[in-house]
Amino acid sequence: MDYFGVEIAGTGSYVPARVLTNHELEKMVDTTDQWIVERTGIRERRIAAADEPTSALAYHAATQALTHAGVPAEELDLIIVATLSPDTPFPNTGCHLQKRLNAPNAACFSLEAACSGFIFALKVGADMVRCGGFKKVLVVAAEKLSMFVDWTDRGTCVLFGDGAGAVVLRRVPREGDSLLATRLGSDGNYADLLNVPAGGSLMPITHERIDQRLNFLKMSGREVFKLAVNAMVDASEGVLAHAEVRIDQVRWLVPHQANMRIISGVGKRLGIPNERVYVNLDKYGNTSAASIPIALDEIVRAGKVQRGDYILMTAFGGGLTWGSALCRW
Repeated sequence: MDYFGVEIAGTGSYVPARVLTNHELEKMVDTTDQWIVERTGIRERRIAAADEPTSALAYHAATQALTHAGVPAEELDLIIVATLSPDTPFPNTGCHLQKRLNAPNAACFSLEAACSGFIFALKVGADMVRCGGFKKVLVVAAEKLSMFVDWTDRGTCVLFGDGAGAVVLRRVPREGDSLLATRLGSDGNYADLLNVPAGGSLMPITHERIDQRLNFLKMSGREVFKLAVNAMVDASEGVLAHAEVRIDQVRWLVPHQANMRIISGVGKRLGIPNERVYVNLDKYGNTSAASIPIALDEIVRAGKVQRGDYILMTAFGGGLTWGSALCRW
């Protein structure tokens, strides 16, 4: 079998217009702007409108990425959407996005790996290109986390926001492969640390469970913090070693934007200077799977990455799941 290379041909991102600031949250729950900033680094986040489903967020990010890549939607062979907030249980959100894009020639599916979803989807999409079955693949990570947020829980409601990011993957000669290494991991033994308990076949929605607010996101923050830093560092060191790239050669570390303390902990452990760690957490909060591709699109459009630069991406999320990817731009 012939194997091919893959490149990121275009990027895109989108966040809803509605801005929810820390000062507004002070009026909703017992918290303060100072408390939120000191413990998380977040100052505001974006909230999707009631009539703005996940596929709508994905559509805006996808059209930007397609335009940037110069790829018409009808040329797509495959659409992968990473999300934990699908439009519907089925059809999958990829199919909803396909309809919006008018991409009739694309196979479509969704992938759920929580905040690590983009790294997982990037790996899957790249491997499907490399094996020769697909030439042009759209990978989108989109989340409407506001639908899962308990706005009475001050420990979690300050953290999350809505948004979407996208990349177009394109086949290139094998020697031009730009995705140098990936590492994925999971540990279901810690599933209860970060989850939405009700709403699936394990615990279907009932009036009683809604009254117990089990249809909202639950998180054990302290335990998640320790596991997140270790997993992201280990995965990142793994991909660097596999690609034989030193951390001082990395132009940008683009981490999942969960919490400033986690980001700082990962950067410090890896030994990369703060000025090479990209952070937009203050503007958007934790957008789950969408956070890395949103950040990637920002550095690309701002001209902060040049051809040949190494970009290290790493994430951690519910599942538990984690992953890292190293690309050469």
